[in-house]
Amino acid sequence: MSLKSRLIVGISGASGAIYGVRLLQALRDLPVETHLVMSKAAEMTLAYETEFKAKDLRALADHWYPVADVGAAISSGSFQTLGMIIAPCSVRSMAEIATGVTTNLLTRAADVVLKERRRLVLMVRESPLHTGHLRNLTALSEMGAIVAPPLPAFYTKPQTVADIVDHSVGRVLDLMGIDSGLVKRWGGAVPAKGKKPAGRTRQKQKKRQPVQT
Repeated sequence: MSLKSRLIVGISGASGAIYGVRLLQALRDLPVETHLVMSKAAEMTLAYETEFKAKDLRALADHWYPVADVGAAISSGSFQTLGMIIAPCSVRSMAEIATGVTTNLLTRAADVVLKERRRLVLMVRESPLHTGHLRNLTALSEMGAIVAPPLPAFYTKPQTVADIVDHSVGRVLDLMGIDSGLVKRWGGAVPAKGKKPAGRTRQKQKKRQPVQT
């Protein structure tokens, strides 16, 4: 397997643990080697919000590491990866990454991805955001991270929560150059003959009258 097919998956304690679960499930069917690290708070949130246990997620990953193991392979820039997705990303983890003051393997691995100029995607889950949050998000964007809050796309006409989750997970995998097959793409369907395409349309412009001189 190519070294470039390695992907670090981080799961922190924000609400939305299902995004991390679904991300790992989607990657199981793709030629990607996954390296998982979960915070202790993530394990708590997982238990509150889903029927999954931490051991279930570890079983989905190719490799996993204790969050306190700051000497793990993913803590070094010499360990080559595509980058890292944190799904979901709490504001605490976001703040540690933004400042470079990391306290565990999850945020250390993200810091390494940034310093090596690899792709870091953060599915930040918090609302509303105060000015301190926004400053940290700006700092991360300036450092090269991609901030990708898991916001639903209603043009896909989702029927279930699972549809919304799948689309968000598929879109962040798109950011890594990985086509998961989960995304309903805008403009992908060709409208039937004689019918207007669904979605965004331009307003019909009024016919301009000739200017009399």
